[in-house]
Amino acid sequence: MTTAPTDRAVRAAPARPTGGRRRSGRYGAPAVLLAPFLILFTACTLVPIGYALYLSLYTEHRSGLGFGGVETVFTGLGNYTRALGDPAFLDGFWTTALYCLLYIPLMVGLSLALALLLDSTLARARRFFQLALFLPHAVPGIIAALIWMYLYTPGISPVIEALNSVGSSPDLLGNPLPAVVNIALWEWVGYNTVIFYAALQAVPREVLEAAIVDGAGPLRTVLSIKIPLIRASIVMVGLFTVIGSLQLFTEPMILHGASPGVISTWTPNMYAYTAAFDRGDYGLAAAASVLLAITAAVLSFLVTWATRTRPARRTEDSA
Repeated sequence: MTTAPTDRAVRAAPARPTGGRRRSGRYGAPAVLLAPFLILFTACTLVPIGYALYLSLYTEHRSGLGFGGVETVFTGLGNYTRALGDPAFLDGFWTTALYCLLYIPLMVGLSLALALLLDSTLARARRFFQLALFLPHAVPGIIAALIWMYLYTPGISPVIEALNSVGSSPDLLGNPLPAVVNIALWEWVGYNTVIFYAALQAVPREVLEAAIVDGAGPLRTVLSIKIPLIRASIVMVGLFTVIGSLQLFTEPMILHGASPGVISTWTPNMYAYTAAFDRGDYGLAAAASVLLAITAAVLSFLVTWATRTRPARRTEDSA
């Protein structure tokens, strides 16, 4: 037997929230939390990119012999054509490509090897070695480049003096590419080691124990279990390293005064810096920066696409 609700019960029932209130409650808190990030992202990233795009479309012309003032002229894609037609700008990309081919495998390989050593059962004093490996990253890049330039320069470097005393006289700055790679490795290997080590700590211990029970040795466990399970961290480090390599500026700029092989346009970033602050051609510098940003975006997409996890194909049982 059922009874109909009384009028008093109906009046006491709470009113359901309207659709507008529900939406405002659902999106209000996320909007408030995201607002500081969006404001800073717009002010520090989107606005500078937009201003660079604007500058890249204009150039400055001096009338007469320079006494008639400076006139800003719309040039469209003229600055981009000048940059792409300049051999110095294109050589900077070749230098960066060689740097990536040498630096990225060394950095990822060394970081992963050190992280695996820290994660092994043979490691002792893990926290001490984590801190010791991370400390070089805490040194600013300019200071690190100055330290290494001191160690590379003949006449003042104790390392070169020690090598000269045993009959060896190396010219460490004769080919600047290995020197720059060495500085970058010293700065970033420890940082990425900590990332890989944190990922290894998240690997389920029961999976490793099951592998040991099945008879897998240390090398087999590393290759078949640990590395596949931290694949996402390896891809992330590789992606960030590619982007950071395209932004190479501090280390070669510091070595520019000591190494004849590091010219003022050795990398695309140095080319843009020279165009802006040495030649005063801000339109060309902006165009070079935009082209570098487009290259970084394309490479980031290609790395993400090439390393994405592809779902396994589903096979249907045939009748």
